[in-house]
Amino acid sequence: MTDAISDLLTRIRNAAMRNHTVCSVPASNLKLRIVKLLKMEGYLRNYKLIRDNKQGIIKIALKYTEEGDSVITELNRISKPSVRTYVKNKELTKLKKGFGITVLSTPKGILTDRQAQKEKVGGEVLFNVW
Repeated sequence: MTDAISDLLTRIRNAAMRNHTVCSVPASNLKLRIVKLLKMEGYLRNYKLIRDNKQGIIKIALKYTEEGDSVITELNRISKPSVRTYVKNKELTKLKKGFGITVLSTPKGILTDRQAQKEKVGGEVLFNVW
């Protein structure tokens, strides 16, 4: 596997399309920070880190509306290992009129576009979610 973030997003996207309640991904500190941010923003119900003698596993509980639709409509990877995309804090715009978020890797950690504007930092655009 060459791109851990794309793998995480694909697993979440596929599980949501099949209406699974839980999906599992191999753990890493970066994935854990991204999952924590998605839960904090209301796109995931919960998550749990299961430690084992190896890498560990993150169990992700997906969130659905009362009608049974996934809260996550779309996940788009922006910056890829082959083509990195960077933005300055003044270049950040609202995604889907404020209904979506852009997740960035900044010098202050993994942040949403709103947090990055508040902290006045730019960074690498990892993905969009709405």
